Amino acid sequence: MALFNRKSTATAPTAVAEAPAVDPALAALTGTYTLDPAHSSIGFTVRHAMVTNVRGSFGEHEGTLVLDGTDPANSSASIDVKIASIDTGIADRDGHLVSGDFFDAEKFPLMTFRSTKAEQRGGDTYRVTGDLTIKDVTRPLSIDLEFNGSATDVYGNERVGFEGSTDILRSDWGLTWNAALETGGVMVSDKVKLTFDISAIKATPAA
Repeated sequence: MALFNRKSTATAPTAVAEAPAVDPALAALTGTYTLDPAHSSIGFTVRHAMVTNVRGSFGEHEGTLVLDGTDPANSSASIDVKIASIDTGIADRDGHLVSGDFFDAEKFPLMTFRSTKAEQRGGDTYRVTGDLTIKDVTRPLSIDLEFNGSATDVYGNERVGFEGSTDILRSDWGLTWNAALETGGVMVSDKVKLTFDISAIKATPAA
């Protein structure tokens, strides 16, 4: 089921085209959702020493999705990620990443994303464009996401799910540390793949 409207293929009998009917199931998704950190993941993959990939994630993050099932252009997303929660499975490496060589988490504790545009790309695939801020550097970023559907869990929470990814150059955000290899190349690639696996819970309307 797509999050956004599906266009009608019927031909209107008049010169003025009728607006496509709104799917009630999609309209019902309209609302404000809070990211569930226990069932969401924000991660990354980066090439190490030119030969293998290192994967990691950020364990602490929070965010809000505002979905409009009748007019997707009105949808938005806001996410805050705690840099100090980075986890690559190696404590020494994590310590280096939060140091001044990379994220400088003590001075810049958060990575943030604020959407500015949402659009359908076809089927259940969507693109969210916004501003990504790391170390006080803000640059535009587009994220392609797949809508995985909606469900009511065993606790009665209404949930929606999305997953997707995008590639960035870390140097664009001031993450420039590196080391040259004796055999040529560098220790850490500039290109980083960001991944998102999001589960969000719909806010209950006030009584």
